Amino acid sequence: MNNIKNRFSIKDLENLTGIKAHTIRIWEKRYNLLKPKRTETNIRYYDLASFQKLLNVSYLNNNGYKISKIATLEEHKIPLLVREIASQSNLESHAINSFKLSMLNFDQTLFYNTYEGLLKERAFDEVFYDIFIPLLTEIGLLWQTDTITPAHEHFITSLIRQKILINTEKVQSQQINTSKKAFVLYLPENEIHELGLMFINHELVNRGYQSIFLGFSVPLDSLSDLKNYYEEIIYISYFTVKPEKAEIEQYMKDFEKLLLEDDKTELWILGQMLNALDLDNLPKGVTAFKSIQSLMDNLKRK
Repeated sequence: MNNIKNRFSIKDLENLTGIKAHTIRIWEKRYNLLKPKRTETNIRYYDLASFQKLLNVSYLNNNGYKISKIATLEEHKIPLLVREIASQSNLESHAINSFKLSMLNFDQTLFYNTYEGLLKERAFDEVFYDIFIPLLTEIGLLWQTDTITPAHEHFITSLIRQKILINTEKVQSQQINTSKKAFVLYLPENEIHELGLMFINHELVNRGYQSIFLGFSVPLDSLSDLKNYYEEIIYISYFTVKPEKAEIEQYMKDFEKLLLEDDKTELWILGQMLNALDLDNLPKGVTAFKSIQSLMDNLKRK
């Protein structure tokens, strides 16, 4: 099966660009901006070039250019104008669009070039907060609506994972820490979505904290081993799909019984599965956060 997506329905374009299908049709009919193709069974579809053009048209439109003006531009001048505007103004939207194209084409070179361009203007943590987090949110929605395949998601997330690891290694190699307090980062059993936790690890190390990254699918029993090495521990975990709704309350009770027996141990949690918990009645020592940023802000106050 070919996982490269090179044919898009108008609904796909709506999901990928945020432009309503009705608007796309108007731009197509009134200004001849897109030229859909047809399958052998006469079903309309758009190719990758049409998707790329629509991203660029949308970018120009959002930066003050009227559609009637964009429609008069020669085809090859549209991406040139986009690059010119992106170099002078806010890069977020243009960078996210470039990463989307990289994902859809499995184009590592475009990913690296876009990333390196961002680093000329911003620090890595700014790129993650301003670009990668919104991008990953969009990718999650695209995957849920079948606009992209799991292959696309794995491709882009593996590249982002690579950048987190590289930047974490840079700061770890220069860190000397003798603290008796440690942050222990882990994901519960059968939870594999680790990008958010990896970035938290980077931020902790970058701020000079002792951070122990255990990774994904860690049994509760294994966490107690760390108690023999550190006087104070703050466990941090990300509940994206696990524990499941029917199991999460019992998981919290088990964690409390096994690991929260003193006031020198805490648990900080994030992730969408927190919606299944009563956050106003969490066990003592457990703190829930809505975002990585809110967790890091709390760190400043400790």
